[in-house]
Amino acid sequence: MAEFVYPPVIGAALTAFRALDVRIKIIGAEHIPARGGAVLVSNHISYLDFLFAGLGAYRGGKRKTRFMAKDDVFRHRISGPLMRGMKHIPVDRTDGQPAYEAAVRALKAGEVVGVFPEATISRSFMLKKFKTGAARMAADSGAPLLPVVLWGTQQLWTKGRPKTLTKRHVPVTIMIGEPIHLGPGDKPVMVTRKLRAAMSEMLDRAQREYPGKPSGPDDTWWVPAQLGGTAPTLEVAEAEDEAEALAKAERRAARG
Repeated sequence: MAEFVYPPVIGAALTAFRALDVRIKIIGAEHIPARGGAVLVSNHISYLDFLFAGLGAYRGGKRKTRFMAKDDVFRHRISGPLMRGMKHIPVDRTDGQPAYEAAVRALKAGEVVGVFPEATISRSFMLKKFKTGAARMAADSGAPLLPVVLWGTQQLWTKGRPKTLTKRHVPVTIMIGEPIHLGPGDKPVMVTRKLRAAMSEMLDRAQREYPGKPSGPDDTWWVPAQLGGTAPTLEVAEAEDEAEALAKAERRAARG
């Protein structure tokens, strides 16, 4: 069923991007493996990142990425059938083992599996701490890690900001790095550090070469603080994440 669902969704996304003149630039498409499993690892700065990260793999090698996503999305009456039809992988955050095992099976079957190792959107737009799940999946499946960095997507729709899905002429950079192959003795923690370092260099390049500029003093929110913008620093953003998580936990406890 996936092959009947995935292409029309990609086509609809591309039509919308063209209508808005989203100026997509893909760098490193030659690094997409033509066949076999791969763990596509992307930074996370927007609610639309799965579309753009998946587009990089699709345009680079006609590969369809099966993203791991929280199971709430699969229960939605509109997005649920689409997510299931495209064979994305639901993740129950209270018990992630079934999703992990499903991802490893997909990798061994030759699929590209998409992972956001930061787990949640980075409010600072810089890299947060990485979880080791992607490296463990690569080790258990024998598939390489495929680092992907996105930049510009935060201008369209990100955490704590209103949707601006009708904003026109936004440049979006999709940068794909060289695959990272694991050796027999590689430890997931060390591999994760290597992966994050590679993606940090890629993100720095994407930011330096990005053609977009704020339109004025009120449009600097999407630029990281360390680059002179008004986005929260990584430390402030982490504190906001912790406060949000605590508030959610308290609401769940109140509901019993």
